[in-house]
Amino acid sequence: MPSTYSIAPIAVIRSPYKEKFGIPRQPNLAKSVTARVEILEEFSSDEIVRGLENCSHIWLVFLFSECIDKGWKPTVRPPRLGGNKRLGVFATRSPFRPNPIGLSPVRLVSIEKTSNGIELVISGADLLDGTPVIDIKPYLPYSDIISDAEYPMADEINLLAQPVVFSEQAQQEISASEIRLQQPLKKQLSELLQCDPRPAYKKNDAEKSYGIKLHDLNVRFRITDQEITVDSITVE
Repeated sequence: MPSTYSIAPIAVIRSPYKEKFGIPRQPNLAKSVTARVEILEEFSSDEIVRGLENCSHIWLVFLFSECIDKGWKPTVRPPRLGGNKRLGVFATRSPFRPNPIGLSPVRLVSIEKTSNGIELVISGADLLDGTPVIDIKPYLPYSDIISDAEYPMADEINLLAQPVVFSEQAQQEISASEIRLQQPLKKQLSELLQCDPRPAYKKNDAEKSYGIKLHDLNVRFRITDQEITVDSITVE
């Protein structure tokens, strides 16, 4: 058996997520957010995606490229457990792994031919802009859905129930940017913020202001027990 193998990207993600903070921790939690899988030139042909249009969903196999040079440890502190309990890295979806490879199921919205070649429009992705993709596979409902699968550590989606409230300035910027970007920004931001991007150890600080970047927007927000408040939105 060879000691190493060579794997090269076959595509790259073009996503509205410009930094790690704020990206949903799992796929399909922000279904209104779309992204593109830009297939690299040497693989970009009609033949390579023949039949893929019949798939409602696909698997993306990708590299956690931002973590490659940061190393890994046998145990990690999953944010879902409040960052207070250690689990073996193979019992988590931490990006800091011996081989920093990720796997995401996403909805295939369309296949488009552009000046850059073949691009897949997808929704529900949890991928940073520029993420390298190393494989694309069809999602097979008859085998990929395992109805009796169990994992008590993560057996349900924990979303915030508080309403998302936008300041007057934020609402004005959303109205303008929705037209400019042709994106349902209000819905996208609501889905993202209800995923609660805050670090576990700071969730008791109701006055703490946070910022996330989506598309070309810098969004400042606060979260209390009563509501999620978007204080300001600025174009960068």
